[in-house]
Amino acid sequence: MAEKRNIFLIGPMGAGKSTIGRQLSQQLNMDFFDSDQEIEKRTGASISWVFDVEGENGFRERELKVINEITKKQGIVLATGGGSIKYQENRNILSARGIVVYLETTIEKQLIRTKRDKKRPLLQSNISHRTILENLAIERNPLYEKIADFKINTDSQSAKSVAYNIVRLLEKL
Repeated sequence: MAEKRNIFLIGPMGAGKSTIGRQLSQQLNMDFFDSDQEIEKRTGASISWVFDVEGENGFRERELKVINEITKKQGIVLATGGGSIKYQENRNILSARGIVVYLETTIEKQLIRTKRDKKRPLLQSNISHRTILENLAIERNPLYEKIADFKINTDSQSAKSVAYNIVRLLEKL
């Protein structure tokens, strides 16, 4: 890539956005950011705590600020939170400021990858995780599809392989 364009990773929880983002940033020698980690850094609190205290809307407002700020940088890889695409403004920002890669995964893989993770506020209820993930997929998958420049399934590949495949796709641009 002659010019370093921003690369934004979107997709559901458990798709591998953070892990693949780190791999991708190393392969491309670009700075890596994770919107959830940035929120935690700035608030000094976990995402779960922010959700508990401010609710999902408060969290989404913080997320919008962070995404707006980070995407103004040049030559970065950004892993977004799974619900970041709920806000039209975030979708507009991501579409306008970089290449959007939708990391797609199945509900089965999400269940395996998030099974022991206690940091996911939307999975901290008594409702079955499968039901929650299926409902999120119905709501969010069309939004991921709508703004994605590329879609890559992460189910049967290592993070390194997915990152390599993204690099190959980018070279064709």
